[in-house]
Amino acid sequence: MRQAISEWLQALSADAAIVTPTWVDLAVSAVILAVAVLIALLFSKVIFRMLLRLARVSSGDLDDRIVTAARLPVVVYITLLGLYLALTVPLSLPPTVQDVVNKAAAVIAIINGAFLLNAVGSAALRWLQGVLQDTAAGSTGSWALPMARRGMLVVIFVMAGMVSLDVLGINISPLIAGLGIGGLAVALAIQPTLSNLFAGTYVITEGVVSRGDYIEMENGVSGYVVDVNWRSTRLRTWSNNLVIIPNSRFAETILTNYSKPDAHVNVYLTCGVAYESNLMQVEEVSLDVLNRVLWEHPGAVSAYGAYFGYEAFGDSNIDFWLFMQAQDRLASFEVRSELVKQLHHRLTAEGITINYPVRELRFPADGPSSDGAIPSGALAARAAAMPVATYRTRAPAPGSDTGDADGPDF
Repeated sequence: MRQAISEWLQALSADAAIVTPTWVDLAVSAVILAVAVLIALLFSKVIFRMLLRLARVSSGDLDDRIVTAARLPVVVYITLLGLYLALTVPLSLPPTVQDVVNKAAAVIAIINGAFLLNAVGSAALRWLQGVLQDTAAGSTGSWALPMARRGMLVVIFVMAGMVSLDVLGINISPLIAGLGIGGLAVALAIQPTLSNLFAGTYVITEGVVSRGDYIEMENGVSGYVVDVNWRSTRLRTWSNNLVIIPNSRFAETILTNYSKPDAHVNVYLTCGVAYESNLMQVEEVSLDVLNRVLWEHPGAVSAYGAYFGYEAFGDSNIDFWLFMQAQDRLASFEVRSELVKQLHHRLTAEGITINYPVRELRFPADGPSSDGAIPSGALAARAAAMPVATYRTRAPAPGSDTGDADGPDF
C-alpha cells in the first residue's frame, strides 16, 4: 500500500514537471477565477438580498431561514466552480494531474453539499420548533427536534464520507456490510430504548398530553404530567410522589385526560329525598343552592349554568341530580364539597328528610337467656336456621324515640 502511494506520487511529480503553461494561459486562468469570485460576491451582496426580500413577502419565515442557510454553501460552490475551470480550461493538464483535480473537486463538492443539506434541514427544524413552541407538542417535545438535528447531521456526513471514499476509488462494499451488521446488532441491543423513543415521538406528535395535564391511566395510576422525554413520561401523584412510566407502555394504555379538550370539569352530584317530601320545594331549594354556589364560589364556571333534575324512584328516596361545571379538576372537588355542605344545610333547615339505611336485629322469642346461655336442642337448631340480622329502610320521625344511646331497639 505504501509502495503504491509512493509510485503514484512519483508519477504525479513527473507529470507535473511536464506542465509548462504560458503567460497567456495563466492570464486566462486568473481572469476565470476573478470572474468566479465577482459572481460569488454579486450573489452574496445583491442576488441574495433580492431573494431574501422576496422571501419576506410571504407570511411565514421558513423561506427566509432556508435562503439564509443556503447563502454560504452556494458562494463556496460558485468559487469552487471558478477555480476548477481556471485549472482545467486554459491549462493542458496531464492525465494524472487532471484525475487528481477531478477527484479533489468532487470530494470538496460532496462535502460542501453535505453542509448545504445540513444547513437547510437544520433551518427547517428550527422553524418547526419555533412554530410548535406554544403548542402542547412543543412544550413536551423540546428534546425531539434537537435530537433530530443531531441525527440528521450524523447521517448526512456519514453518507458524504462514504460517497467521497467511493469517488477516491476505495471499495466501500465491506464497509457497508460491516455497518449493516453492526447496525443490526446495535438495534437488537437497544430495542427497548428505541421502542420508548418512537413511542415518545408518537405521544408528542399526537398531542394527547402536555405538561400540567391531569391524567388517569387504565391501571388506576393518576397524576399531573411533569415531563414527556425520549424515554419515559413522568407523573406527579396526589401524594406528591413521582411515577415514571416507559413510553412504550404509556402509548398502549387507555388513559383519561381531565385537562382536554379544555380544563373545565363537570360536577355531577346525586342525592335523594323521602317520598313524603314536597318535590316542588325540593327543586326550589336545590336550584337556590346551585345558583348560590355558582355565583359565590371562585372555582365554578358561571357561564356554563346550573341544572337540576329528578332521576328515578329509588328504594328509599326519590333520587335527583345537580349538575354544574368547575374551572379545573382541583376546583371540582371544592365545588362538590360546597354543594354537599350547602345542600345538606338547606334540606335540614327546610325539614326535608334524606332517608338512610337502618339496621334492625331480630331474635327469636325464646332466644338467649339473660346470662347469655346458648339455647340447646331444638331451640338451638331453630336459632341457627333463622337469619342473624335483617335490614330495612326507614325514616325516623323528627323527635321520635329511636332507643337508648347504646344502639337500636330490639
